[in-house]
Amino acid sequence: MTDSQALERKLWKHLHDDRTIMLGVEGENGHSRPMTALAEGDRSPLWIFTARDNELVRRLERPARAVAAFVAKDHSVFASIEGELHLDIDRAVIDRLWNPFIAAWYEGGKDDPNLALLRFDASSAEVWLNENSLLAGMKLLLGMDPKREYADKVGEVDLKR
Repeated sequence: MTDSQALERKLWKHLHDDRTIMLGVEGENGHSRPMTALAEGDRSPLWIFTARDNELVRRLERPARAVAAFVAKDHSVFASIEGELHLDIDRAVIDRLWNPFIAAWYEGGKDDPNLALLRFDASSAEVWLNENSLLAGMKLLLGMDPKREYADKVGEVDLKR
């Protein structure tokens, strides 16, 4: 039985640590772009600073269904995250999340005319935990069923809470 709360905790932990997602919207023929996602706490939304001349922003005339693919740096967690993406230039959010790494991209600082802020309201995710392949191989050699051992390492997570 999958423990979706445990999967969700691991997803948020790794998203806070790694932050890079591949983000795309429906109707883009499967094209996605690497983006840095920032979360405030262990909940949606994810915030993405980008440029107004970014192709993703240009295609985002109104809120759109979006999918983000995530892989933890150590490959221990994989996820496909679904939700709604829209442009949301919320100055309070910009002020809260602004840092030197973001500032380096915008000559005009927080008032740069090319600054865009995307809000990704993540609604659900499918999360996979990566079993150490050496350990999985040993279990197989000992006669254990790898499908049974893997059953609690994948599951759907509701992110709307």
